[in-house]
Amino acid sequence: MCAVHTSSPHREKLSNAGAGRRTDTAAKADVIILGAGAAGLLCAREAAGRGLRVLLLERAAVPGRKLAVSGGGKANFTNRAIRPQDYYCHHSQDFCGPALASFRPEDMLALTRAWNLPVEERAHGQLFLTVPAQRLVRALVRDCRERGCRLLCDTAASGLSFGGERFQVEAGGTLWRGKALVLALGSPAWPQAGGSGMGYRLAQSLGHTVIPPRPALVPLRLAADDPAGAALLDLAGVSLPVRISLLETACGNDTECVWEDDLLFTHDGLSGPAALKASLFWREGASLCVDFLPGRNVEALLDAPQAGRQTARTLLARHLPQRLADALLPASLARRKIAELSRAARREITNAMQARILTPSGTAGLKKAEVCAGGVDTREIDPQTMRSLLRPNLYIIGELLDVTGLLGGYNLHWAWASGMAAGRNILK
Repeated sequence: MCAVHTSSPHREKLSNAGAGRRTDTAAKADVIILGAGAAGLLCAREAAGRGLRVLLLERAAVPGRKLAVSGGGKANFTNRAIRPQDYYCHHSQDFCGPALASFRPEDMLALTRAWNLPVEERAHGQLFLTVPAQRLVRALVRDCRERGCRLLCDTAASGLSFGGERFQVEAGGTLWRGKALVLALGSPAWPQAGGSGMGYRLAQSLGHTVIPPRPALVPLRLAADDPAGAALLDLAGVSLPVRISLLETACGNDTECVWEDDLLFTHDGLSGPAALKASLFWREGASLCVDFLPGRNVEALLDAPQAGRQTARTLLARHLPQRLADALLPASLARRKIAELSRAARREITNAMQARILTPSGTAGLKKAEVCAGGVDTREIDPQTMRSLLRPNLYIIGELLDVTGLLGGYNLHWAWASGMAAGRNILK
């Protein structure tokens, strides 16, 4: 039996009629899904809607734990501009195409409307709920239950085997048998919201290759012994829109690693949407180029006739937070009158403002990461159906796969799209 947290101190009990007892020596289903996150829930809903007997097992006390707290609790559940090139796969961005084409942002919007969940659009095409994300979790669980899906929480898989054309899962003191198995267990990112590496281990036990995960959509750290970065370590709390690009990247040919978004300085480095997006493609040793005044011509500001009597510090503080302007400006030039500055000095100031080169020393790690890059090798998965190419009737979906999207609703949409692709095709 599962409980979904509500705004009240009480919990709404979510169970299925005829769920049976866990003391059954062997319980059968058409489909066993491990993991009741976004991907697992939508997959279960779709498969159960096709008349399949679906058993959904969740190791946590409640379903949709990460979904319920995503987007600051309002679930950035999709983005209007979903494209395959907004996703990172080690071997092929094309893997995402079929699932994304068959379940579009408009399709997810139609579901939210059917569930009477109000939506708002924010910057960069991001679509959020205007009500707690917990309502989205409850809507998914309610649909699963009404379609006959059996959902059990506090039920972690402790053993997994395959034989006689059936999967056998040991969980909660019961041996469950299913014709098909779906792994929807997520990644180790954000462990405080339930992330773990269990899905990787189960996939490997069934013969799949796992590309080692690394933190993604994660703050970047700056080193105190790097002069370019050290000057920015006293700016915690300062936030502003920037243009950020990666100089040495793993971006594909169709992906330009340049983003305009907000940057937030922290006590040990960079956060905010701009830094998190860059972290998806950042590798150790790679550098960032940051334009702190995107769309402005700093050299023209310095050359304006009325600027001559001002210092560079005074002029730029009109366009940037004073603390940031002081940190970026070369100390030898900051307090000199602009009329006294040579062309080379003005170019030096412009580069400091609009072409600042920073080399992060690392990331803030899995505990601060929203997702992981890496996971089950997509070369071993059918992109149309999410079916394993190595094991009959095994499906792998969501963040467990080596598919990672940009910040802004892309990863939740991948959960929906991959879950729907599997749900529509299981046991066809």
